[in-house]
Amino acid sequence: MVKSCLKIFIFSLVIAVFVFLNPETELDASVSLEICESIDTVDKECQKLSAAQCRKLLEDCQNYLEEKSTQIEQDIAKTEREKKTLQDQIYLLNSKITNYSYQIYQSNVAIKDLNLQIRDTQGSIDETSFKIGESSGNLIFVLRTMYEKEQKSLVEIFLSEECFSDFFDDLVALEALSAKSKDLLQNIKGLKDFLEDQRNQLDGEKQDLESLVVIQSVQKRESEETKDEREYYLGLTETQYQEHLKEKEENTKKTADIMARIYKLIGVREDVTYEEAIEIAKYAAGLIGIRPALLLGILSQESNIGKNVGQCFLKDPKTGAGVRASTGAALDRVMKPTRDVSYFLDIIDALNKEGNLKLDPYETLVSCPMSIGWGGAMGPAQFIPSTWVGAGYESRVEKITGSAADPWDIRDASLASALYLKDGIDRYGTEGKAVQAYFCGSPRGDYWCNWYEESVLRLASCHQNFLNTGFMSSSCESLIF
Repeated sequence: MVKSCLKIFIFSLVIAVFVFLNPETELDASVSLEICESIDTVDKECQKLSAAQCRKLLEDCQNYLEEKSTQIEQDIAKTEREKKTLQDQIYLLNSKITNYSYQIYQSNVAIKDLNLQIRDTQGSIDETSFKIGESSGNLIFVLRTMYEKEQKSLVEIFLSEECFSDFFDDLVALEALSAKSKDLLQNIKGLKDFLEDQRNQLDGEKQDLESLVVIQSVQKRESEETKDEREYYLGLTETQYQEHLKEKEENTKKTADIMARIYKLIGVREDVTYEEAIEIAKYAAGLIGIRPALLLGILSQESNIGKNVGQCFLKDPKTGAGVRASTGAALDRVMKPTRDVSYFLDIIDALNKEGNLKLDPYETLVSCPMSIGWGGAMGPAQFIPSTWVGAGYESRVEKITGSAADPWDIRDASLASALYLKDGIDRYGTEGKAVQAYFCGSPRGDYWCNWYEESVLRLASCHQNFLNTGFMSSSCESLIF
């Protein structure tokens, strides 16, 4: 038992010594990725770690935030589908409610029309009833007169009538009148029965319509209640959707902050290796949203990935004249004084103040002039000073990195170059046109613009093949190295 404990103690001691002597070991597994939610917490944690451990933590945080971003995107897509479903349901319910309102309106109009018809029919029935009463009175009078005549004796007839035949003529006339009165009365009663049937039918139609209006009103009210419910849930869904968008924005910023810190930790020398250049391009292009191979194609074309950042020095800020660095030979048009010199001097001054550097603007390499135009381009990405500052690329890089932008630092140069290419792709639509704009200011399609595009895309293809396979053809090696 003692021996076992001793073995465990010795093993633990060996592990402790190994960890102490090897600070580059993996991070403690107990470190929770929840610290990635706060960049300040990540920075504090990095202060306790070596550079390699800090970078490992940052890369773990980047993976964690990217996975979280994927989940947020899925939540946003789900919420958008729910919103669309609720909006479709509300649209259909609005259509139903409008239709019910129209049907109720139509039914009420029909009920009003039926009320008028019923009122007219009732008036006809009342008039017919009056005629029946009048005809009945006339018939009663005729029948009573006939009865009275029939009750007279022959003596009374002879005494009251001047002519015996007149009595029988009156009696025949009364009988004819009685028959006509009976027919008229029968017709009037038939008309009354017909009118009463019609009124009853109209009453039935009215009751049916009134019942239909009640049903339609209930259906409309139910649809309105369902619509209110859907609108309530749509409001909740919209709130949730906005929360997801806010979360996405915050997560994107955290990811960018993490990537910027990883970017700063990449070891950079004046003469970077190809592997370092690839790592820098991946982060710069990934931050901005372009292909790393395209960025590497530009850097290869412009400066052989930082190996040739210029061969001239500016000497006269008033005229823009300078010298060739290797020979000291005087050259005109090294930098355009009205466009670039003041920006160039400000850039050097800012780097000396903010970066504690001791750069001499008249001993800092810039590009020499070509057969036409001016020189003065700076650093691995060969930015003209007026473009670097005046077009806003300096400030955009500083916003990403949080420190003074240095056009001779391949990291800052790569970021600025990626931004310029992304602007060109967004504006002109293709990588080729963006590459032309990088060299010509806009995709003009002339000989030199086309030549530059073909050269850069050929280099980008070589880089892309290496990124995909890890191998490079001899022809590509001759172009790049």
